[in-house]
Amino acid sequence: MSVRGSVFDANYPGRWVSFKCNSTYGEAIRAVCREFIVLCRRLNLFTEALVAIDGSKFKAVNNRDRNFTRAKMQRRLEQIEASLNRYFGQLDSADREEAALAQLKTARLQDKIAALKKEMQRLKELEVQLLKTPDQQISLTDPDARSMKTRGDGIVGYNVQTAVDAKHHLIVAHEVTNVGHDRDQLSNMAQQARTAMHCKDLSVVADRGYFNGEEILACDTAGITTYLSKPQTSNNQAHGLFGKRDFHYFPEENVYRCPAGERLIWRMTTQERGQNLHCYWSSACPRCAIKSQCTPSQYRRVRRWEHEAVVDAVQARLDRDPEKMRVRRQTVEHPFGTLKAWMGATHFLTRTLVRVRTEMSLHVLAYNLKRVMNILGSAPLLQAIRA
Repeated sequence: MSVRGSVFDANYPGRWVSFKCNSTYGEAIRAVCREFIVLCRRLNLFTEALVAIDGSKFKAVNNRDRNFTRAKMQRRLEQIEASLNRYFGQLDSADREEAALAQLKTARLQDKIAALKKEMQRLKELEVQLLKTPDQQISLTDPDARSMKTRGDGIVGYNVQTAVDAKHHLIVAHEVTNVGHDRDQLSNMAQQARTAMHCKDLSVVADRGYFNGEEILACDTAGITTYLSKPQTSNNQAHGLFGKRDFHYFPEENVYRCPAGERLIWRMTTQERGQNLHCYWSSACPRCAIKSQCTPSQYRRVRRWEHEAVVDAVQARLDRDPEKMRVRRQTVEHPFGTLKAWMGATHFLTRTLVRVRTEMSLHVLAYNLKRVMNILGSAPLLQAIRA
C-alpha cells in the first residue's frame, strides 16, 4: 500500500511538494536522513559535543472525537444517558399538549431517542475493543495515534523526540513514539545522537520531563554526561514540611543529617518497582522540637536509591553550570517551531506509526538540508554530496 503526503521544499521556502512513497521504502528514507548526518559529520559541523534533547506533540490524522479513553468513553455514555432521560421527560410532557402538536413533538423526540440509542450501542461495542488494548485507548482513524497532554487542551497525535546539536541546531537524531511522556527516552536519544555524531565524550541537556533514575544511570554507564534538573514531587513540601533536599547525605559515613542536626542512620533495604532503596531514620524523632515541621508520623524516614549518587552528580553538575538550561531552550525549541510552521495546522498527513516515522524523516531531512545550505551555501553542499 502506498501513502501520499507533502514535505517542505528546502530549495524554495514556502513551497510544499507532494510525495508518494510505498510503505516498504520507509526504512530507506530514514536511512537517507541518517546518511545526511554522516555527511554533516564529514563537513566538520559537529565541533561541539553537546546536544539538547526534547520532545513535542504533533497532531495525527485523527479527530479528538474519534479517540476514546476509558474516562472519555464513560463521560460520553453518561452524557447520552442524561440526554435520554431529558427526552423521556419531554415525551411525558408532550402527552399533555394538544393532539396535533403532541404528535409532531413526539415524532421528533423519538427520532432523537433512536439516534442516541444507536450511538450508545456503537460506543458499547467500541468499549469492548478498548478494554482489549494495552493502554485502554482506541483511535478510529489512525489506530496508532494516542491522546496526549499538552499545555492547552491536549491533542491526539504522536510524541516526536529530537536530539539537536548545540552549535548549528541540526537534528542529529529523531524518533516518533505514541507514548505521551518523555521519561523513558533520555538514554535512547542520547545514544542515537552519539552514534550519529561519532562522538565518544558527549554531553546532553534535557528538561525535567526526562528525569528518570534508570535512564540517567544508563547514560552514565555509557559514558554520556547528562544535565537535567530534578522535579520537585515531594508531598511533604506541598504540605509545608521539610523536603528531602533539606536532609544532607554524607557518603563517607552513610548517614543523613536532618534540619535539627540529628543523624539518620541506615536501618534497612527494601525493593520497590525493581529498585533497591536504603531506608534511614533517627531514634530522636519522637523527642524532636521541630517534628511538626517535618512529619506527622512517629519517625521521618528517608529513602535512598542504591545508585542515587549518579543522580546527585547530575544535579551538582547543573548547579555548577546553570547556563546549560538556557542553551537547551535556545537549541531545541527552534527546530520544533520551524517544523510545525512548515507542516501547517494539521501536522502529520499519513496514518499509523510506521508511515508517520517516514513522514517525519522527510521533514527532518528537509530541515537539515536547509540548515546546511544556510551555513555553507548551496554550491559547497552540492559539491560535498557529489564527492
